[in-house]
Amino acid sequence: MICVRNGLVYDAVHEQPEVLDILVDQGKLVKMGAHLEVSEDCEIVDAEGLHVYPGFVDAHSHLGTAGSGIGFEGNDSNEPTDILTPHLRAIDCIEPMDISFKEAREGGVTTVCTGPGSANVVGGTFITIKTAGKRVDDMVINDRVAMKCAFGENPKRCYRDKNNASRMSTAAKLREILFKTQEYDAKLKAAEKHKKPSFDMKLDAMLPVLHREIPLKVHAHRADDIFTALRIAKEFNVRLTLEHVTDGSLIVEDLAKENVMLAVGPSFGHRSKFELKNKSFKTAGDLANAGCHVSIITDAPVIPQQYLRLCAGFAIKDGMKPFDALKAITINAAEHANVADRVGSLEVGKDADFVLIDGSAFESSSKVIATYIDGKRVA
Repeated sequence: MICVRNGLVYDAVHEQPEVLDILVDQGKLVKMGAHLEVSEDCEIVDAEGLHVYPGFVDAHSHLGTAGSGIGFEGNDSNEPTDILTPHLRAIDCIEPMDISFKEAREGGVTTVCTGPGSANVVGGTFITIKTAGKRVDDMVINDRVAMKCAFGENPKRCYRDKNNASRMSTAAKLREILFKTQEYDAKLKAAEKHKKPSFDMKLDAMLPVLHREIPLKVHAHRADDIFTALRIAKEFNVRLTLEHVTDGSLIVEDLAKENVMLAVGPSFGHRSKFELKNKSFKTAGDLANAGCHVSIITDAPVIPQQYLRLCAGFAIKDGMKPFDALKAITINAAEHANVADRVGSLEVGKDADFVLIDGSAFESSSKVIATYIDGKRVA
């Protein structure tokens, strides 16, 4: 049992922080309040003068899929031999012992939604994991979060010499696999009267999307790609989340009406592609101010995972409300990653994932003093 005493607690539920004690038992938050009475054998963590935050959550990362090295050997973030790979699973490519996990914990990041990159039109299943552990199976919170798909320049560039050189082709390929999944699903449902179809691993992997059990996790920067993704989702009555949303400020009213979850970023660094010409830290705030559900992301390793909180800080400097920015890297991100029942806020019953910082989480001068996952200090 652990009691964190007298920290200034930002719970991601209430806008104003409060000096509280937090009681942890068996990896869960069991009580929060002022001057809690605890047993003599309870470990006391003195947090007086420190800021206590929920463990930070990144709703769109590639942590563990692209190793901390250069070259082919350490990078498993994309499958370059096939443009449609829904049967691939992120859990099979994550390397938890890569140093980037240690750096993530040192930056206060305790949970990430991670998986395949954006070369493929359909890339495979994303997973949500804790950032502490040696075996990925023991780190999993949700092993089937979403099905990654991509629009725009990446599939065009990566497959232009094979079978995909235009945005029209990208859209057609996504439609084709959704049509085939519908047909496969119909045959399975009719199997009592007719012969069961031969097992198709790709189409089987797409069934949870067709049945609205998981969303498409849509890589889209440009406004026209965003609208194409929304159009196709409506055609097939499937769910989606929008990832990156670089042109979001240009279409704020449309996105507010669509009521979909938005993961905004990575907003730091050079505009390395044509479709990033509108990249800005203002985007997250513009969308949040319009009532959109916004998460701020690193797209690690595009931005190193440990700098998630500083991305939120830059968004604040460009007009985002501080509480919206906090939610964007805690509870909103947890909801986006479909794990908000366990992480993303400091509430009784949730996992004891929290961060102690000697100042505001959003200032680069502030230092992470300690990071806890499941009630255990990991950094």
